[in-house]
Amino acid sequence: MLLIHCPYCEDDRPEPEFRHAGEAHISRPSAELDAGRAVAESLYLRTNTRGVVFERWRHVHGCGRFFNAARHSVSDRFLALYKAGEPKPDIAADDGLALDPLGTGATPATIGADGLNVGGGETGR
Repeated sequence: MLLIHCPYCEDDRPEPEFRHAGEAHISRPSAELDAGRAVAESLYLRTNTRGVVFERWRHVHGCGRFFNAARHSVSDRFLALYKAGEPKPDIAADDGLALDPLGTGATPATIGADGLNVGGGETGR
């Protein structure tokens, strides 16, 4: 079971108590000539990167508060959890997860484009 640490409750709780609330640190568009397009893009276009992503989460079945999380999208590992309104933490993209996102011990030569072990080695998952 995946445990998530709530920065407000200061406790590790099971994932079903939380709800994903989208991408974090999104700013509203400023007033410009093509405001309609800018608003539509800010509402509907999101980054979908492989690697470290910054997300909003809500502790629905606990304190009910929103918080932000830095999570690796391949390994589903939380790298940082911090209260809403706090600045984005400085997390290096190459902190070891980039080379071994699943924590299997596989080398870059044995990891395929989808992040899975393709070398046939004894790395396991």
